[in-house]
Amino acid sequence: MRILYHHRTRGRHVEGVHIRGIVGALRELGHDVDVMSFPGADPERETETTATPGRGRLAGLVTRLPGVVFELFELLYNAVTMLRMRRAWRAAPPKLIYERYSLFLFATIWMARRRGIPVVLEINDSALVDRVRPLTMKRLARRIEGWCLRHATGLVFISTYFRDLAEAAYGDIAPSVVSPNAVDLPRFDPAKFDRERLRAQRGLTGRTVCGHIGAFAHWHGVDGFVEAIANRLDAVPDLALVFVGDGKTLPAVRTLIAARGLADRVLLPGRVPHEEVASWIACMDYAVLPNSNHYGSPMKLFEFMGMGVAVVAPDYAPVAEVIADGHTGWLFPRGDAAACVERVLELAQRSDERRRVGDAARHYIASERQWRNNAEQLLTLVPTGANA
Repeated sequence: MRILYHHRTRGRHVEGVHIRGIVGALRELGHDVDVMSFPGADPERETETTATPGRGRLAGLVTRLPGVVFELFELLYNAVTMLRMRRAWRAAPPKLIYERYSLFLFATIWMARRRGIPVVLEINDSALVDRVRPLTMKRLARRIEGWCLRHATGLVFISTYFRDLAEAAYGDIAPSVVSPNAVDLPRFDPAKFDRERLRAQRGLTGRTVCGHIGAFAHWHGVDGFVEAIANRLDAVPDLALVFVGDGKTLPAVRTLIAARGLADRVLLPGRVPHEEVASWIACMDYAVLPNSNHYGSPMKLFEFMGMGVAVVAPDYAPVAEVIADGHTGWLFPRGDAAACVERVLELAQRSDERRRVGDAARHYIASERQWRNNAEQLLTLVPTGANA
């Protein structure tokens, strides 16, 4: 079946990982997949390219526009989508359109309905949730979103919480499935890495390592966690913390570590390319996710678990859908930094527990949360005749 994957993102970082995962899995299942990206974006390349610097600067300028102006540009992108879709459909008519949903984007569903082409939306964002960039035209965004969710052929939600929220707000939405994130298990395979050599290179020999990978943003809670555990590290002399990533709170964390004299206990390598993430996880004995949100499905959970590294995580519903407490990971009450720290310190001295739960986490990922599972699930939403 010929599938057109459409998205309006820059295709960077976690977005790019997700796009590559779904596209690759659909192709492995034998489907022909064309990707229509935001102009100048190429999520199928893991490393960013400088081939279209003008477009990249323009996209960066647009994201800095005032709220209402930025949202008007999002609305205008419907016209761009119509033109590009018409060209793509003339060249290679798709049997299915799979779209990563974006606010204010309705053109794909409108056009697909007129031509009788099934369209499945993947819902990673919504006008119903608190966002990093607050909505100015919230009422219009919700009206368009409700229309899209009711008129799509099918919907893929990243969590049950997200689906329940949409059903409560918009009523009779299209048939749906809940499909959390996943992982490319052959890439995230601990057997591929010389763990001891990597640990020696990074000054971690003989340490018990608890790690984290992701953005240093306030809602991820890394700064609060480091501050909460800093005065407790003396209780577990062998414990080292490795926090990979960058962001707004990283300078504050660096300052705190320097002020407390913890440079030998807390390693901050900064952001690394995605192809290097697995090598850092290979150095870890377990991991911590200090905070998340009510609706998201953190990609890092799946990458840790795929490597056999279990995670201490807050008990938000989407996280609890993935982690069974004491079996495939460990949950603590969300917002309770003290409970998170206590669990991390306790597990630093329980190597058998870390190995047992890490092995169970990898088994869960292997059986249920590879990208192929997500691709097979989304295809259940497609009418039988479309597969001809």
